[in-house]
Amino acid sequence: MAESLYDILGVPRTASDAEIRAAYRRLAKKYHPDFNAGDGAAERMFKRVSAAYEILGDRERRARYDRGEIDEEGRDRVPGGGFWREAATGAAGFRPGGDFGGFEEIISELFGRGRQRRGQRGFGFGSGFRDAGGEVRVRLSLDFVEAVHGGRKPVVTPDGRHLEVNIPPGVENGQILRVKGGGVAGLGGRPGDLRIEVEVREHPRFRRHGRDIHLDQPVPLEIAVLGGKLRVPTVDGEVQLTIPRGSSSGRVLRLRGKGVPDRAGGRGDQLVRLLVTLPERIDPELEAAIRHWAERRAGTTV
Repeated sequence: MAESLYDILGVPRTASDAEIRAAYRRLAKKYHPDFNAGDGAAERMFKRVSAAYEILGDRERRARYDRGEIDEEGRDRVPGGGFWREAATGAAGFRPGGDFGGFEEIISELFGRGRQRRGQRGFGFGSGFRDAGGEVRVRLSLDFVEAVHGGRKPVVTPDGRHLEVNIPPGVENGQILRVKGGGVAGLGGRPGDLRIEVEVREHPRFRRHGRDIHLDQPVPLEIAVLGGKLRVPTVDGEVQLTIPRGSSSGRVLRLRGKGVPDRAGGRGDQLVRLLVTLPERIDPELEAAIRHWAERRAGTTV
């Protein structure tokens, strides 16, 4: 019996969409070829995890899988039994060739088993496939800042077409974008859609929470004590932030309008958490001043 897609992602069949997405992100990061250069086993596992999420990450396809309508490869299962199932599998004396030459190909066309998978390197995950209905699915990897700003991005489809698609500002990790008619001709002759699953890579400093961006910012001791100006990064470039006098570690300052855009044309904020840093070498004068201050403070609190 084939290993279920839930087993591959390590989640129960009752897992929520968020749990499935979280499991996929964790495993994809663990086995991604960029972090496992030359490790064939990790690359194979990455492909299995990605293929599992192709189905379980889509509510409609997950429901079909749960009902047994498609298999672990996303192919339609041959309905019924008896003659049709035996013929499709070459059982009961029916074999490819002879009077039944090409029979499996005919069954594939009738029941939509002509799905093709091809890896596309050079665009992050870059994998994609097309199905019998003409829908083409690809993954597009964006860095954090690209996802915030959006814009025109190149995509290579499994059949080798080079397209430019419009990525809306503020797109989220795991979000599905559809381009109507951007697929290929299906069995009925009409083109399907192009479905783009967005993967947003983690940023070394920025973290997203809804429409707000969070940043931990080191602050020299003298600026924290005396106050002053400090240049901090944002997704729009560096800005000058005023540090109030007597700022402690953990204090959060807000940069309004420096977060993620929303559909209404507004933007979230950037929240800067201050982390006070000590100098690598404590100057004797600084040490003496702090010692004197500590003694005075202790004397006034007795």
